[in-house]
Amino acid sequence: MIKEITTAQTYLVRQPVLRPGKSIEFCYFDGDDLPTTKHYGFFIKKKLVGVITLKFIKNNNFICEQQYQIRGMAVLENYQKKGVGARLLQYAENIIQQNGGHLIWFNARITAINFYKTNNYITVGKPFEIVDIGAHYLMHKII
Repeated sequence: MIKEITTAQTYLVRQPVLRPGKSIEFCYFDGDDLPTTKHYGFFIKKKLVGVITLKFIKNNNFICEQQYQIRGMAVLENYQKKGVGARLLQYAENIIQQNGGHLIWFNARITAINFYKTNNYITVGKPFEIVDIGAHYLMHKII
């Protein structure tokens, strides 16, 4: 089951997956509490196992006006490669379309590129470093 969750709830998955070994403060992302930002969680038997955040924000690399950024998408290790991530992406795409969005973009870790390509996302440009996190690619999809 996927449902809307709070910013704080995302930390339960963001921290062990995206910020292991770092304090919980590193799990807060700029814009997490904006009224146009929404967080969704994937639950299995009431356990939160995956999260995704949708932020209404324009990236100047793209012309489209109705853009959304995916941030902090993460699935607990024991639930990876079981379709949780793909279902979260599909859910996010549906929400974005319902809200008039036409383009999704995000910065993807190198280790996640194949997952996103499998879900029809395209890389843009060359890889770049995010300090203390690692190499990423800008990726997008027109919906």
